[in-house]
Amino acid sequence: MVAELLLEIGTEEIPSGYLEKGLSEFRRLAEESLKENRIDRAGGLFTFGTPRRLVLIGKAIAEKQEDLVQEVTGPPVGVAYDEQGRPTKAAQGFARKQGLDVNNLERIETPKGEYLFAKRHVPGRNTAEILEEVFPELISRIPWPKSMRWGTVGYSFVRPIHWVVALFGGKPLSFDVAGVRSGDTTRGHRFMAPDALPVYDVEDYLQKTRRSYVLIDQKEREDILAKAVVEAAASVGGIPSDDPELLATNANLTEYPSVVCGGFDEAFLSIPDPVLITAMKSHQKYFAVHGEEGRLMPNFVAVNNTLTKDPDVVRRGHERVLRARLSDAGFFFREDRKRPLEDRLEDLKGVIYQAELGTSYAKVMRFSRLAEFLGKALIPDRLEDIRTAAHLCKCDLVTLMVGEFPSLQGTMGEAYASLEGYSEDICAAVREHYLPERAGGALPAGELGAVVGVADRMDTIVGCFAVGLEPTGSADPFALRRHALAVIRIAEAEAWDISLNQLTETALDILSDDIPVERKGLQGRVVDFFRERFRNLMLRSGYETDLVEAVIAADFDRIPKLRSRCEALKRFADESVGFLELAVTFKRVTNILKKQDAEFKVNPQLFKSTFESDLWEACKNLKDDVARCVRDGAYYEALGLLATLKGPVDGFFDGVEVLTKESRELRENRVGLLQELSGLLSQVADFSKFS
Repeated sequence: MVAELLLEIGTEEIPSGYLEKGLSEFRRLAEESLKENRIDRAGGLFTFGTPRRLVLIGKAIAEKQEDLVQEVTGPPVGVAYDEQGRPTKAAQGFARKQGLDVNNLERIETPKGEYLFAKRHVPGRNTAEILEEVFPELISRIPWPKSMRWGTVGYSFVRPIHWVVALFGGKPLSFDVAGVRSGDTTRGHRFMAPDALPVYDVEDYLQKTRRSYVLIDQKEREDILAKAVVEAAASVGGIPSDDPELLATNANLTEYPSVVCGGFDEAFLSIPDPVLITAMKSHQKYFAVHGEEGRLMPNFVAVNNTLTKDPDVVRRGHERVLRARLSDAGFFFREDRKRPLEDRLEDLKGVIYQAELGTSYAKVMRFSRLAEFLGKALIPDRLEDIRTAAHLCKCDLVTLMVGEFPSLQGTMGEAYASLEGYSEDICAAVREHYLPERAGGALPAGELGAVVGVADRMDTIVGCFAVGLEPTGSADPFALRRHALAVIRIAEAEAWDISLNQLTETALDILSDDIPVERKGLQGRVVDFFRERFRNLMLRSGYETDLVEAVIAADFDRIPKLRSRCEALKRFADESVGFLELAVTFKRVTNILKKQDAEFKVNPQLFKSTFESDLWEACKNLKDDVARCVRDGAYYEALGLLATLKGPVDGFFDGVEVLTKESRELRENRVGLLQELSGLLSQVADFSKFS
């Protein structure tokens, strides 16, 4: 038999940004709890939520947990019975502990001999009893970014709990959470239907909450809002900003959303569009409205949590609040424009970037030099533009506008630079050097933004490593993992032929001019950090672990070539018959060389068999062609050439004793021959990583 489950936790208003993750964790914990307790949930578990309630609904939940058959191994038979075959105290105690008669014990053969064995049938308990036990702890385990305590209950939760509804099969479950007794009574909308609502089952709950102006499904609220916002903007001949994040935020701020369209003084349109949009979104959660060709209109759409009796009164209230916000923005804009952007570079001397790494001004000076180093290698004709973009890109951090709206950093720098007459690509670089802002986010479209952005991030990574701020576990306060991935993605997208080791070393040289740095092992740790980020990136992209390890162990320096080598090796492994045998052959080379500390030159005059000369000639004949393929990025072709060495290598191993005791000179010559071979192979992959 199965039944429906309903659990609703009624609270004070939960922050909108907490709701989605909280509901996801709520469902996960419930799934784990039912599974651990052997309760079948054939119909599935579903979570819904509003600012005032978290809801778990279960369909076709078993009314009884599954029976359990416990299999327990007891004492050895030799200990369990005496010489006359009578059960000893060991056997009797084991039987008593399992709740069985000693004559019902079985025997089982194990690697250690024959042992007593018991099977015990444990009947399943009623699900309702189990749920009453597990729900209080389950609710307490829902993780939140921040929790709070209230009153004298000593309970921690995202917000104070005011009621709990718990029904299973239409019958109330009884337990206490935060001093609140569960029952069968919910609440309607706080303002439009605040009365208590007794509910009898899931369907009754859904109908009564809907009639009481509560839509528990956040997706339904989003759909209603999306349509209403479009219709409201259309009433003034516009379309709303396409902002899924803002839509979700408003859906999670309301239980029964409605909208009104308002307007503001056209004079405010002299303020840059990003400022107006951010002022509407950040503070008021309003949707901006756009007209023809995407131009901003002096209108907005506001979302309310109630149905409005007089929309004009509500509209005027929103307009009054927004007017004050936009007036502040206008003041900040006018004040910021009184000083050229570059003049604010000196102001960064008063902003501490990090206690040991100095001020933001010092950081700008460091990564400006690093950007010029990159520029000389990549775009030598743009050095002056690189220097200008690097000097300007952090200046908006000390403007009034960014102080009020931190999300506009870069955006305001671009706007102010444009108004001051800087070239379009320099202005874009001021904003784009922050890209990508998140994993998978858009990359800089211009080369100036890419160069300055990589220089900025490399200075951050190297600086943090130098002062002991390396990421540990989940702690990464300076987002170094994200910065490293951004450097990798930009270098790949731009196909930069530049050495990561050299870039890291230059960043360290520049940092050392600024602060004392212990250089020993530091460069290696930074490069290893990038290696691990690239490894994770490729594994998430679907590449096999052995393959990725083979590529990054052979050579990890020029980032754009790494993915090409992975792709070529994957294709070669997929298409080549006997690839694993080839890898095993080449792996033997690496295994022998691991024990060698010195490098040896090959003297063909010392060859004593054709196997040595055959391998030597094969390596010499391929050396230039493999180097050409690697230089041109033709790694698949290089692998095809290297595959032809399998025969000579197998012959060499079969025909000669590499580590011969005949003479040191002969042994070192053969090791030198394998070192030559290894030098060829390692240009593409380290085959020892294949298992």
